[in-house]
Amino acid sequence: MPAPNLFLIYVTDVERATEFYSDLFDIHPIMTTPRYVAFEIAPGVLFSLWSGAADAIGTATSRTSEVGLMISTSLESVDAVYKEWTAKGVTVVEEPHNDVFGRTFMISDPDGNLIRVSPVD
Repeated sequence: MPAPNLFLIYVTDVERATEFYSDLFDIHPIMTTPRYVAFEIAPGVLFSLWSGAADAIGTATSRTSEVGLMISTSLESVDAVYKEWTAKGVTVVEEPHNDVFGRTFMISDPDGNLIRVSPVD
């Protein structure tokens, strides 16, 4: 069975979301359309933004998943990413703290999608 290779985030404003994720992760789109933008995050694996479902899901739909950035360094590195991102003005959902899987924090994108930073399991 093939592994998942498309991770799709619903957004209301593709241009705003593209700017946000490009700046946050220092990545550039490989495909851009008025309602869909794709970033190749590994060979054959896409992280994509789509506004085509924004009207259907609305803002009342709860966010039940997270975009994750797992870093394979020390807990100080999690704090360094936090410092870098907060300097960019991100919305903090959870301040850095220690959890069962290590040092972590969570922010949200302009549409309320959750983004967690944690150490590699």
